[in-house]
Amino acid sequence: MAREPGALQRRQLLRMGALSLLLGRSQLSFGASMVAVRIWPAPEYSRVTLESDAPLKTTQTFVADPPRLAVDIEGLQLNNALRELVGKVQANDPNIAGIRVGQFSPNVVRMVIDLKQAIAPQVFTLQPIEPYQHRLVLDLYPTQAIDPLEKLIAERLRDSGVPAPLAESGDPLGELMAKRAGKLQSTPPRHYMDRPDHPPRAPEPVRASDRLIVVAIDPGHGGEDPGAIGPNGTREKDVVLSIAHRLRNLINSQSIGGSPMRAFLTRDADYFVPLHVRVQKARRVQADLMVSIHADAFFTPQARGASVFALSDGAATSSAARWMAQKENKADLIGGINLGGQDQHVQRALLDMSTTAQIRDSLKLGGTLLRYISQVGRLHKPRVEQAGFAVLKAPDIPSVLVETAFISNPEEEMRLRDPAYQDTLTEALLRGIVQYFERNPPLARTRNA
Repeated sequence: MAREPGALQRRQLLRMGALSLLLGRSQLSFGASMVAVRIWPAPEYSRVTLESDAPLKTTQTFVADPPRLAVDIEGLQLNNALRELVGKVQANDPNIAGIRVGQFSPNVVRMVIDLKQAIAPQVFTLQPIEPYQHRLVLDLYPTQAIDPLEKLIAERLRDSGVPAPLAESGDPLGELMAKRAGKLQSTPPRHYMDRPDHPPRAPEPVRASDRLIVVAIDPGHGGEDPGAIGPNGTREKDVVLSIAHRLRNLINSQSIGGSPMRAFLTRDADYFVPLHVRVQKARRVQADLMVSIHADAFFTPQARGASVFALSDGAATSSAARWMAQKENKADLIGGINLGGQDQHVQRALLDMSTTAQIRDSLKLGGTLLRYISQVGRLHKPRVEQAGFAVLKAPDIPSVLVETAFISNPEEEMRLRDPAYQDTLTEALLRGIVQYFERNPPLARTRNA
């Protein structure tokens, strides 16, 4: 009886050996299965994500003419999830023309991405994090990168109802736009108080000191990072993008004291933007302030109300604010940032350059927004909270993060989905932004446009 366990183990080893002979070495080497595939197209870059239940080992080759990227994935067998990747390519994808996949050898799946233009690919892996398993990420960046400033100029000049800034305004950004335009337009922007029940305001005279006022709007999350998800399946990233588009449309038709306003979105579609890149974009367009839009979530459905946060130069003002900052700063891990990037030291340095003046002005902006938000809905906190939010660390731009409501609350989730409520909320945000500028006129820009 004492020898029975040993005999059992020998029989199991014999069975495993027989299985090895039947399957062959290549069949036993498969160590991963594909769980899901996703494609996130955007003008700035297109992302292909392969999610598997184990790490993937790859080698890749880029061919310039015609442009295509070949990726060999070892230890993987072609399955339905991978075959679905071919049909996920959208015709309007700015970068990807098509994808082909096949079993290149018994132990290797080859994926070929046909491209519409020359790209600089970044291929990296991500460790599992809720809700994802292992991810292989292929970021396809055009070699001619999109400049946020050029994008802002193109958007403004495309809008026929907004005049190009006067070249003699003393505003380098405005001068650059006027130069691109080639000619001046005469249609004045409407004032934020213009309503159907009020007669139109007479155009205000343009003074030499007038300049374009730029507001950076940052819709949180995006792409691989859905943000919080409500009890009825509403995704935070979708709600805040819709609110951001509405706010952009309002801002783009406004003026303050004769100076036209212009909104710039850090993302204008469903794709992921790292936190430090959001800050860099706002600085590149020389934004006069930045509003990051989110929809809060909590462990219980009872929590409700809007909140406004500013950066803290020390400890958070409450444990709830500290928890919120930790949660929002986790976006890079969920969305998927390439930690092997060459500018990591620059990123970290930028996020440590916060100034006392920026925080002071951010608190002013936050307080003004809270007053107007309170007129359209309940507040979760009656004062501006502070914590170490990475997205608020532009050293020279007053920046706040607005949690519009608790998407985890069924009632507030329903309101966030309502276009009428979104319009009311964006009107409140606009009024707060306008009042902030009326009390704190933007300073002259330096000539670094």
